[in-house]
Amino acid sequence: MKKHIGKEEYKKHFSEYITQQFRKNSQLSDPSLVTQRIKLAIDYTFLLNSVHHHKDLLFSYNIAVDRSDEMKRILGKSAASVGLQLPEVYQP
Repeated sequence: MKKHIGKEEYKKHFSEYITQQFRKNSQLSDPSLVTQRIKLAIDYTFLLNSVHHHKDLLFSYNIAVDRSDEMKRILGKSAASVGLQLPEVYQP
């Protein structure tokens, strides 16, 4: 969840809502309801992954986004693949 929603404080209510929804049904005993809830969790995970992938595609196609963030991400992945880490840029 943190990967797709974010860790910022103003987004905390999303993760709390999702956690609450899946925990409130933890005591279900009806197998069909349990199966339904598991399918819901799988579908929601698929949605989050799809939205994340869609965002990556938009970055790669340069659809109304700043390419500097994409270049930082690509350079970071390239550096990490050979065991290096990019330095943090000083921002006064």
